[in-house]
Amino acid sequence: MKVKIWSDIACPWCFIGKRRFESALVSFEHRDEVQVHWRSYQLDPSLPEHFDGNETEYLSQMKGMPPAQVRQMFDHVMEQAAGEGLSYDFDSLVVANSFTAHRFLHLAKQHGSMDQAKETLLSGHFEHGEDIGSTEYLVRVGTGLGMAADEIRTTLDSERFAADVRADVDEARALGVTGVPFFVLDRKYGISGAQPVETFTRALEQAWPESHPLVMANDDGGSGDAACGPDGCAV
Repeated sequence: MKVKIWSDIACPWCFIGKRRFESALVSFEHRDEVQVHWRSYQLDPSLPEHFDGNETEYLSQMKGMPPAQVRQMFDHVMEQAAGEGLSYDFDSLVVANSFTAHRFLHLAKQHGSMDQAKETLLSGHFEHGEDIGSTEYLVRVGTGLGMAADEIRTTLDSERFAADVRADVDEARALGVTGVPFFVLDRKYGISGAQPVETFTRALEQAWPESHPLVMANDDGGSGDAACGPDGCAV
């Protein structure tokens, strides 16, 4: 089974959704046969490379939300994150455009490290006040995953993988995605938002048999007819 997940590194619910989906996957019988593919998405592509202010000021100024409302929203999100073992720190969060970080993730994908890189960037952004728009930070993350510093710098100094990021966003729009996280199971089932673990569990259990229908294997002796049904048993 293939699961595509559209998310933005700058999306607090995306980290929570990642944790909840992983919790459902751990208890799924066929978890070793599920392939997870991360897709890029930007909630605010118009954001400058770095916003001169904190997250509260950004949402207040750019989104027109009163500061008190922003803080109330943060409190709710932090409570939900804590329930998944995450320690969000919005006061230390560095507001930066995520496009470069998404390009970095595509580079990590080529090295088979996209899932680890995604986890590290989300944690760095929301829990440790790291700057996801900083080349030096992305180099540090990449080299920690065994990637070459020179390749990371060369990639980020160019437009490499920019088309891949845009293609991910275009695919999301074609599917009607308007918010993230968004999960697509075998191109049949869509799940919007950081739903409860039980929702992901039900979706996995429902999608699996549809993509893996039961194949009957009877022997040549006709023993497949030796069965009972509502109208009685074969004789």
